[in-house]
Amino acid sequence: MTNTASQQTDFVLLAKQIKQWARELGFQDVGITGIDLSEHEVYLKKWLANGFHGEMNYLADHGNKRSRPNELVPGTISIISVRMDYLPGDTQAVKVLQNSSQAYISRYALGRDYHKVIRKRLAKLANKITDSVGNFGYRAFADSAPVLEKAIAENAGLGWIGKNTLVLNSKAGSWFFLGELYTNLPLPTDPPQATKHCGSCQACLDICPTDAFVGPYQLDARKCISYLTIELKGSIPENLRSKIGNRVFGCDDCQLVCPWNKFAKPTQETDFLPRHTLDSSDLTTLFLWTEEQFLTYTEGSPIRRTGYVGWLRNLAVGLGNAPTTAKVIAALKSRLNFPNEMVQEHVSWALRQHEIKTEER
Repeated sequence: MTNTASQQTDFVLLAKQIKQWARELGFQDVGITGIDLSEHEVYLKKWLANGFHGEMNYLADHGNKRSRPNELVPGTISIISVRMDYLPGDTQAVKVLQNSSQAYISRYALGRDYHKVIRKRLAKLANKITDSVGNFGYRAFADSAPVLEKAIAENAGLGWIGKNTLVLNSKAGSWFFLGELYTNLPLPTDPPQATKHCGSCQACLDICPTDAFVGPYQLDARKCISYLTIELKGSIPENLRSKIGNRVFGCDDCQLVCPWNKFAKPTQETDFLPRHTLDSSDLTTLFLWTEEQFLTYTEGSPIRRTGYVGWLRNLAVGLGNAPTTAKVIAALKSRLNFPNEMVQEHVSWALRQHEIKTEER
């Protein structure tokens, strides 16, 4: 990391300016912290040792770089942590969840891919800093590298890591993205919140459809619906399929019941607003998309991560949990010979569920 920032730079003033610039660029909150993540490193290693990361092997890669920022980006001494709210004003989330004929897509994925949006804003923030103090060393991240972003946000005072393992903010809930700017500037740091504010509440633990929480602050990703529908590339364990319901990409249950989310404010970012009616589409409509339609309607969307085959797999599970109708049965049968064994397996399972429902009538 190169740094030509003047020795005469008033870094206390610069920190204040950075926060002002960040808010002008569309970030709702910003904090600054150092690089000591030793406490979180202990937690990470224990979590990995328990195998809770499942097939997400990238979380175990890169040695200690994830928890030691100066090893990932040599020269890093300060980290600017930012928050950007993403929740649309009227998400209809609960309504969609209760309508088992509709597809529930995690609210963060309804609009454009947040990675690019946040990284571009962070680049603009870095340019403003450069204009003020000269060249300095930095790298921008938005859930895109071995970075402990939740730990950094907690240390920077943006909130606390709650029992559902998400960062919670007492004035904004948890419907937000995080981003980081690693820098070699000796910026003054902000204090973390003194205490966590979950208290005795465990609504998030109780609501989880698949019982993925092994305890407060402890998530077994292998049972988490977000993992099962996004990260898992193979077959979804059969014993968990009926519990997934109509959640075809991610899950928000633990956020929907969190009391702190009554303070969440609607996003002002048009990029995060729902596209292609993905916030209220029927399962059958999405299941019958061709691959070309899938690629067209998910262009620039986080949904691309699951791929077309994963998309059909997830929707087949949703259709297996949907009410038995001629439309649903016809849609499933149309994919019985889809040229992928995993999709065929999930479609066959879904049809069996309707046979069972019919027999039980």
